[in-house]
Amino acid sequence: MTRPAPGAAPAAPDPLPGFSVTSHLLRALSSTEPGAEGTRLVRDIRRSKRLVLLRGVLDAAPGGADGETGQHWALLEEAERHDPGAVRDVLHYPATGAWAEETLRRLHAPHGPAPDLAHLGALAAAAALRAGVDFKLTLRPLHGRLVLPTLGLLRPARPGPVALTERSWDPADPAVLALHGLPGGRTALDDLDPYRALGHSASVRPARRLTPKGHRRWDIQWTGALTLLERYDSTRAGEIGELLRTLVPLAGGARSTGATLPAAAGSVLVRGQAPPALAATLVHEVQHGKLTALADVLTLHTADRTPCYWAPWRADPRPLEGLLHGAYAHLALAGYWQRAALYGARGAWARHARYRAQVAAVLPVLQGARELTVAGREFTAGMAAAEAAMDDLPPPGDQQAVARRAIDHDRRAWCEDHPELAAFAAS
Repeated sequence: MTRPAPGAAPAAPDPLPGFSVTSHLLRALSSTEPGAEGTRLVRDIRRSKRLVLLRGVLDAAPGGADGETGQHWALLEEAERHDPGAVRDVLHYPATGAWAEETLRRLHAPHGPAPDLAHLGALAAAAALRAGVDFKLTLRPLHGRLVLPTLGLLRPARPGPVALTERSWDPADPAVLALHGLPGGRTALDDLDPYRALGHSASVRPARRLTPKGHRRWDIQWTGALTLLERYDSTRAGEIGELLRTLVPLAGGARSTGATLPAAAGSVLVRGQAPPALAATLVHEVQHGKLTALADVLTLHTADRTPCYWAPWRADPRPLEGLLHGAYAHLALAGYWQRAALYGARGAWARHARYRAQVAAVLPVLQGARELTVAGREFTAGMAAAEAAMDDLPPPGDQQAVARRAIDHDRRAWCEDHPELAAFAAS
């Protein structure tokens, strides 16, 4: 990691340069089926985008290399010389991306809130503590809390600035509240970071800091979900382990069961739920993260954000981007529940049939969209091939036909409610 050269830098370009997606890899990703090459591409894209964002913040920050931001970056460089992995984990932590995007936006905005450049100091302190380097850094807590990404937070006994050194983090200290690690992997339950859900909608509200009892409840739900994923679809379980860094608990009144914020790559906001539902939510949300990463390096369509398409999983009209994302996530769910059904999971065939019918209903509309690029047409063709391949293991009886009739009924009802948009729900 080196300090960038002076000069203003824009936000991450679209698409992100320096990546090549072969036709074979694009087809593999379009199927939603996990693969080592696709997972590696997603992780590489996320890391590259994060570095571009950080460069933009550093270049646009006032004071340059001689200012406070430059001093914080110098500490990151020193920490990296001792432990590159620790620094990488801090800089690529999901909430760090949300902070970087918001900070870069504020730095380039002529009016509005001031950028939170002090958070870079918290990142540097966390990296230095994890790398074990000697340092001295003074930071100012916010509302009596000083969050150190990937570690947790400090609750100083007195108000005012806090002088941090390499001895400032002691998990046994009552002033320290460590980030809660979930069992069985590297995924953490983040109910601490101030940027963990930045940019969420009104229906997606993060929970406040949980109690130890709340953490234990999440441990049970998470362990149960992982057990089911390993039993029914071990490749998807492995993909989730590779791509998911944090779970952000949603407040009890949140209307959404799960959400993915593009700026916080590697994180899923999710409501507490029984293990079977949580497993399916994780499968669903990880697909959004994969497709977001792919769209950072490959233009799949040129449509705007006008909501006009029927999506059988939503009551409101969706833009083409939303329809594509939803179809992609539901295709993965259809595959997951098909495998679960083969292992005898109760109700799995009905879930598979419903999700497959939903995807099958919108694929012709997606494939017929004039705004698709050549890559977009190849991608949706791959999705269609994956959906058609499910015929090899159909549900028993007439479950698939019943599901498709129900979807057709929903389509007709939606068209009656939105007659001006009926052309965007063509059968």
